[in-house]
Amino acid sequence: MNITWPNFNRNQLILLASGGIVLVLLLYALLRDSADTVSLEQAKELIESQQVEKAFVDGDYTYFATQDDGVVKIASSQLPPQLTAHIIVESKGGNGWGWFFFFFALIGGAGYWAWKNRLGFDEDEVPAETVRQVKTAVEQNEPLAPALAPVKSTVRFSDIGGIGDVKDELEEIIDFLRNPKRYYAFGARMPRGVLLVGPPGVGKTMIAKAVAAEADVPFFYQSGASFVQIYVGMGAKRVSELFSAAKKNAPAIIFIDEIDAVGKKRGGERNDEREGTLNQLLTEMDGFEDTSGIVVIAATNNIDVMDSALLRSGRFDRRVFVELPTASEREAILHKYLRHIPHELSIADVAKMTVGFNGASLAALTNEAALLCLRQNEIQVRMEHFLAVKDKVMFGKKKIAMLTEEQRRYQARYQAGKVFAATWFDLPYEKISLSNDTITPPTAEPLLKHEIEAHVRVHLAGMAASKLRFGEHASNASHDVQAASELIHAMVYEYGMGQSLAPSDEEERLLTERLYQEISVLLERHEKIVARFESILEEYEQISKALAKATMNEIF
Repeated sequence: MNITWPNFNRNQLILLASGGIVLVLLLYALLRDSADTVSLEQAKELIESQQVEKAFVDGDYTYFATQDDGVVKIASSQLPPQLTAHIIVESKGGNGWGWFFFFFALIGGAGYWAWKNRLGFDEDEVPAETVRQVKTAVEQNEPLAPALAPVKSTVRFSDIGGIGDVKDELEEIIDFLRNPKRYYAFGARMPRGVLLVGPPGVGKTMIAKAVAAEADVPFFYQSGASFVQIYVGMGAKRVSELFSAAKKNAPAIIFIDEIDAVGKKRGGERNDEREGTLNQLLTEMDGFEDTSGIVVIAATNNIDVMDSALLRSGRFDRRVFVELPTASEREAILHKYLRHIPHELSIADVAKMTVGFNGASLAALTNEAALLCLRQNEIQVRMEHFLAVKDKVMFGKKKIAMLTEEQRRYQARYQAGKVFAATWFDLPYEKISLSNDTITPPTAEPLLKHEIEAHVRVHLAGMAASKLRFGEHASNASHDVQAASELIHAMVYEYGMGQSLAPSDEEERLLTERLYQEISVLLERHEKIVARFESILEEYEQISKALAKATMNEIF
């Protein structure tokens, strides 16, 4: 089989040149004639004093190996035959070149063997195109990508606790993958992309695997970082290969974890490789038909940095927010983790003391408690074990936020103020919990002044509510302070929404104080509603917009 070897790159040429120089030096050292020439009198003296141990003829010279002077030589034409009659003179003609060819063949064979084994295949057993691609990858010091093969997920929704709301959102996708003809016949189409949004450790990957298992379809997993390559075009090629493989196994699910690594907003900082990869992803999602049977599920914990083209209709047009679990959801998760562990404790009590824990943190807490139980040679895990390892889980290598009872009261009051403001001004949000809120920032252009001011009031409402109740607020207000400051700065310096068109720091200060006083007066006037929101958050750790509206209407 004839194979055309690829052109050598610079590093390989340097390596080959260095190897050639070393080979020449070795051959020169082996083959050069370093023997000293002696006169007839000196040769006669060496022979007569019996210092010659060995004699041999090579070309026009006779060589004597002596005890003291090493190897010396004399022209054979000058040496009388009777002088060497009593010693054995061997012939060595041609041996030097024989050693040269043997050494060269040995070095060449070893280099060829090393080259073939570096590539890791036998050229006679694979197609020439495969040989060329692999050798090109080796030349560019590029890792050989593994074959894109689907996996069969074994994770079920029954294995995951505390995801009732998320499960309801995804049941439709599962039914579509099971019975696509039902939707096609009705003229409906499923979303091509589903974006799971939530903080790390809440189980977004497990949820995607559960969807694939429940629908009984192949599951293709890729991380967003795996598409980010040094060489331009490689990321786009991998995206194309991923979708091509999924189409061959349709119906199927493609899951891209941490998609923000490749799907960040395109802006001033140019990155041709990342933008090329993102463009290929957009093209692929536009390219497959509604009847292809492919659903793309992606996960991110930072939706704010994602490119708007990915979020538009026809791509990731369905978003599922996976929040930190509430008390009841934590209890359901703990039931899953403790089902095979002997225990004697109230799971509800463990759930109440783990505010701010995600699913991964609860798994770590349960495992540490079980290990402590074994170390103490006890037969059942008790509450004391959980309390003993709580600090270890909280302040280990990965610090996990956890609230004390006092912090919990402050947080409930803080979030209650934000719930009231967001509901009063009818801003978009799904639910607000003790540990998180998902109020959508103002993005629709043009932005009206009263709309921006409403968002600023929401950011200031938590501090105002805490000040009215406790006379102070906690450090968790830093994010809202920064967000409010950025909006106010844009109003004064970019939008001309201050008292005068000439922007100034004084304008920012006056606008901030005015909006803070306005939300403080509003909260004080409706303290009864804020207090009801506060009690709901303390008991359930979350409140939806629908419940907030119903509660507000009931009190009014």
